Amino acid sequence: MAAAQQSIPQPIPNGSDSQQLPGSSYNNIKNGLDGPTIKPQSPQYFDYSNNIASDVFGSNLFTGSFARQGATQFNPDYAIAIGDKIQVRLWGAFEYGDLLTVDPQGNIFIPNAGPISVVGIRNKDLQQLVESSITKVFKANVYIYASLAAAQPVRVFVSGFVNRPGLYSGTSMDSLLHYLDQAGGIDTERGSFLDVEVKRGQQTRATVNLYNFLLNGTMPVIQLGDSDVIFVGPRQNTVKISGLTENAKRFEFSDKTRSVADLIKIAKPNAEATHVRIIRNTGTIRNVDYYPLSDASKVMLKNGDELEFTADKKIGTITVRVEGEHESSQEYVLPNGAKLGDLLSQIRYSDRSDKDNLQLFRHSVKDRQKQMLETSLKSLESAALTARSGTSDEAILRKEEASLLLQWVDRARKIEPKGQVVIADSDRHNDLLLENGDVIKVPTKDGLVLISGEVLFPNAIAFNEKYKLKDYIKSAGGYTQNANTARIVVAHRNGSFTEVNGKRGLFSSNKNIQVAAGDEILVLPKISVKSRQILKDMTQILYQIAVSAKVALTI
Repeated sequence: MAAAQQSIPQPIPNGSDSQQLPGSSYNNIKNGLDGPTIKPQSPQYFDYSNNIASDVFGSNLFTGSFARQGATQFNPDYAIAIGDKIQVRLWGAFEYGDLLTVDPQGNIFIPNAGPISVVGIRNKDLQQLVESSITKVFKANVYIYASLAAAQPVRVFVSGFVNRPGLYSGTSMDSLLHYLDQAGGIDTERGSFLDVEVKRGQQTRATVNLYNFLLNGTMPVIQLGDSDVIFVGPRQNTVKISGLTENAKRFEFSDKTRSVADLIKIAKPNAEATHVRIIRNTGTIRNVDYYPLSDASKVMLKNGDELEFTADKKIGTITVRVEGEHESSQEYVLPNGAKLGDLLSQIRYSDRSDKDNLQLFRHSVKDRQKQMLETSLKSLESAALTARSGTSDEAILRKEEASLLLQWVDRARKIEPKGQVVIADSDRHNDLLLENGDVIKVPTKDGLVLISGEVLFPNAIAFNEKYKLKDYIKSAGGYTQNANTARIVVAHRNGSFTEVNGKRGLFSSNKNIQVAAGDEILVLPKISVKSRQILKDMTQILYQIAVSAKVALTI
């Protein structure tokens, strides 16, 4: 197929050298010397963003791709029309070659052979027809070659519910989509994808359902002629699909009612979908229905209904991981409602397993700790930004302090809590219900004590029964200048915590607390702020981070 040239807007004939802006979707009107002049907008400059953003099924079909001219490809079933170009070559006893145009009578004229009627002949039969006609004159020693060189340029009207009705150029071999795309595509709010008619005069030559192309890849071959009309009818009944489905779009159907089973064929719900929620928008009362997909063939839909595919499933089994020092499997599948004791009875411990300090980590607890930390950080932000100042100098100090606090808050938001549940100290921990995704960790008897936070040399130190808290801190080099010596947290391996408060420094009596193997000592930083409220909030957040994430975040 020969590519027809696009109709490119010519400069405004009033001598102006202003250029058409390609971002506009409509015609520009320029007030020249002879009055307003309309400058038409080229199809390639149309704004297709509304089609791409629309939730109507098929709207993304029209994005300008079909409007562009493609390579020439002749359909074997193409019917030769008036105005087509045919290349004819004769050699041998008689030599002749020319590019012939099919005249208004449907003929091509070959010297010494006369007119040959080719209009309506299929492209694949053209060679045989020309050959049989010429051999009636030249009986021998003349060889013939005939081929369609160029299809007739045509101008086709596109009207109805499209974005830019008008007259568009192409060839008789261009597809229906080529002209619709030049017209900006079907109006997604008013036009129908099910009722696209091709008319010639008073006769309707074809009616096209674009859903057949979108869903099945079938498109009828329609040879368009000059002044043919492509008419897009009004939109018919629609149903909106959402939820667990591959095609969460607004679909159109021609019947007054349509079953859910029919919509499932084109909506293609995901494998996990089990039920459908239907919002009835027809009538004066807005109702909501809920059905299993097994009843899809019995449930009828009407214009304006909304469907949401959902997964309504009961939990049958859960998975729990067991990590750390043990000799049994790491993944366990248990019935929903299983208890911790049911799992612990299946674990085979090794000689190095610290089974008295089992650790349970749970996603729901982690999420809850994250929410609580976020709430505290928002409160701190509010206090820092709304603190009042008595003088201009104090206001400058408060501004700098608030900037530093906000930077610290950003760092604190990146801290991930561990979600640990304390189970070792409970006498009835075997009765604790397990949740899907729980992680049980069996610690190793490694005989180490971890020291972190505001000490000179954060390290892991071998457990010593004679050592007390102050001894471990001395072994780590002692406190830094930023240490809060009155607030230390001892995180025990089983998930419990001991907060050591004191105001007499390192050698206060409560610094002599006994530390067990596997414990972690967190020395919290000192807080220096002007506002008492901020001091209180910061202290609470630091302790919260230390308890939930075992991190002593520096100020």
